[in-house]
Amino acid sequence: MTSALNNPHQPHPPPCLAPETGAAFGLIIIGDEILSGKRVDKHLPKVIEMLGARGLSLGWADYVGDSPARITAALQRAFASGDAVFSTGGIGATPDDHTRQCAARALGVDLVLHPEAGALIRERMQDIAREQGKPYEPDREDNAHRLNMGVFPVGAQIIPNPYNKIAGFSCAGPGGGTVHFVPGFPVMAWPMIDWVLDTHYRDRFRTGAWLEQSVIVFGAMEAALTPLMEAIERDHPGIKVFSLPSVDHPQHGRHIELGVKGEPDGVSHAWPALLAGLRRFDLKLGPELVRNI
Repeated sequence: MTSALNNPHQPHPPPCLAPETGAAFGLIIIGDEILSGKRVDKHLPKVIEMLGARGLSLGWADYVGDSPARITAALQRAFASGDAVFSTGGIGATPDDHTRQCAARALGVDLVLHPEAGALIRERMQDIAREQGKPYEPDREDNAHRLNMGVFPVGAQIIPNPYNKIAGFSCAGPGGGTVHFVPGFPVMAWPMIDWVLDTHYRDRFRTGAWLEQSVIVFGAMEAALTPLMEAIERDHPGIKVFSLPSVDHPQHGRHIELGVKGEPDGVSHAWPALLAGLRRFDLKLGPELVRNI
């Protein structure tokens, strides 16, 4: 596989496209520092928050250390998944950054300097030189090395980085999955993920379109309620039933929060059916909860 700055004649695969409407959103968090506990991951809760603000939800998440073989395998699964996936970390140009190379390997394509990403890196180097009152020296060894941060898999599209102009990138896989690669630094990654969502997935936003209704159930075991949950999902297509048990809640103590979520019209039919099913058990029901998603 070629990894070079001067290979502009590679054939380009089809452009990066958003996954099908029914695809899930996924998250891959890369870095030994997360798995070792040296740094606490902040991406998972933030991505859940950003998706939730748009009426979307996270379907899955993977944590991967700085192992090229494991990163490549995780990316192969993502590209084959049909999902929209965000990958954080490892896109720099130091020896422990492997994500760009692994993405190319997972796709079976070469790495090339993306023209727009290269231009932005040169702009950034000129900005730094100007701030320091020094002349810009494009051929200086460290400046030439910085261009490696714009070396992406053939066919990649850039993700703008408002923090320092060092772009991320997006690639579509043959299995329909699209992976959006951003840095590990939250100050860069989060605005870039916001941009991807607002640019590529706005047609999937469902703010205020989903409703969640639930009830606190005392004295029940999930196993006993499972047939009822299965019946609700079977009889009400598009509705999801959820069960959240708690053993030490400060207000309700041991209980299960049992509910349904989906389009408001669907919930309006599934919710009475769930309550009717619960009343067939000898159970104490607590507060009912309603939340717009």
